[in-house]
Amino acid sequence: MNQVLEKDTLDALLARIVAEGPAAVSAVEGGFPVVEGNRALFAYVGHADEVRLHHWIFGLESAQEFHRVHAEVWTLEIEIHDAARVEYKLEVVENEQRQLMRDPLNDQLARDPFGANSVATGPGYTEPWWALEDRAKRHGEVLVRQLRCKTFGDVRPLSIYLPPRYRETRRYPLLVCHDGLDYLEFAGLQRVLDNLIDLQEIPPLIVCCTQSPNRTEEYAANERHAEFIANEVLPLMEAEFSLLDGPSDRALMGASFGAVASLYTALQFPDRFGKLFLQSGSFAFTDIGPHGRGPVFDNVVQFVNRYRRNPTKPATRVFLSCGIYESLIVYNRSLLPMLQKTGTEAVLVESQDGHNWENWRDRLRDGLTWLFPGPLWMVYE
Repeated sequence: MNQVLEKDTLDALLARIVAEGPAAVSAVEGGFPVVEGNRALFAYVGHADEVRLHHWIFGLESAQEFHRVHAEVWTLEIEIHDAARVEYKLEVVENEQRQLMRDPLNDQLARDPFGANSVATGPGYTEPWWALEDRAKRHGEVLVRQLRCKTFGDVRPLSIYLPPRYRETRRYPLLVCHDGLDYLEFAGLQRVLDNLIDLQEIPPLIVCCTQSPNRTEEYAANERHAEFIANEVLPLMEAEFSLLDGPSDRALMGASFGAVASLYTALQFPDRFGKLFLQSGSFAFTDIGPHGRGPVFDNVVQFVNRYRRNPTKPATRVFLSCGIYESLIVYNRSLLPMLQKTGTEAVLVESQDGHNWENWRDRLRDGLTWLFPGPLWMVYE
């Protein structure tokens, strides 16, 4: 969490910065942004002609101008909600040269496959304790496999999570996770599983983490990908591991295009997977005009449009999550009642966050416990 000041101190801090310049900024312990109530103050120190804050909040101006308040000090104040979490970068312009950088005054970072962003949080946000590593808890094992893929004619990496004290004499639920290697690296999936299983909030389960070399094509309602999951990944897991038999004990999971792939696969093979965990799904449609998202979305839009015209039950239970700062929020809100009308038990959890891995991490407990409730879920809450 970013530094939180007591009431009525932010204006005094800004006045000191205006009067003293870089010395006042350096004297702030804990760095920036500094948060007071719903106000967040950012600062930048250095030579510049312009400084901007770039964030990924849909519906707001994505580049907000800092104001020069001293010779080499720039500040920006924005409104931030209590439980909000915002990823951002700074754009610094000098001599017509533009540099996009992480905030040098902010130690909070969020990593993703493309690098890292700085993070600003409201006073009510805390990193979930159940996503932190606890060495006192038993840890599951992650096995690495290389699957010779007949569908695509290549070799696919699989990382398979086995719960602590896995036994071949016991049968387990199965979760197949699209972009699973990214979930492991950027969303702390193994830590979350270890903690929730140890707390008995979810039962011990097996998770097969898949990864695609061309996800925007293969995940975009692609029949071949659905066949790969249903006819290659699932049989491999059944052959090598001790799984429960019924579709009610098998789930598909994914974020963004991975959510589209999960929904599409479940509809193509309705007897294989009974549960879905869909995070920030790219469920774009064109009821009232072009989607404007480029050709990479065309197959997705055609699929969602068809489904909206003739919705059918994809699974017994579907858990949806999405950030309210995402442009995809309307699509996910629209999907919820459509699923419910098919007889699917479906819920949507929204958050004050954007389209990023830590948002998806922060919803893992909600989704996993709703789809796979353990014997002690909510007993002590």
